[in-house]
Amino acid sequence: MRRRGRQGKSVLSLRAFCQRILLAMRVRLLCFGVLKDIFAQPGETPGETLELPAGSTVQALLETCSKRVQVPAGLWASVAVAVNRQYAGMQDVLHDDDEVALLPPVSGGYCA
Repeated sequence: MRRRGRQGKSVLSLRAFCQRILLAMRVRLLCFGVLKDIFAQPGETPGETLELPAGSTVQALLETCSKRVQVPAGLWASVAVAVNRQYAGMQDVLHDDDEVALLPPVSGGYCA
């Protein structure tokens, strides 16, 4: 909950502040390839911030994402995930301010 302070600035209530600090974290989500198109919102800048419960895993993040957008069947199972530029497993725990990249499978290429 936000309320106005003495100088008219918006401030968080103590309860909301504690909940945000203790129970939630924010991660920056970067999408590449086809996922970038799927997640794109008009007028949105690259790199979306997601709020998740503290202690969430990579798998929990993917479940949250899968509820937000429709993707082709089987795509989530083949997505590679990097946390802070390091490949991550499904059970890896995320932390506040982590940068999470979703990397879909890539095929094709140039044959000479």
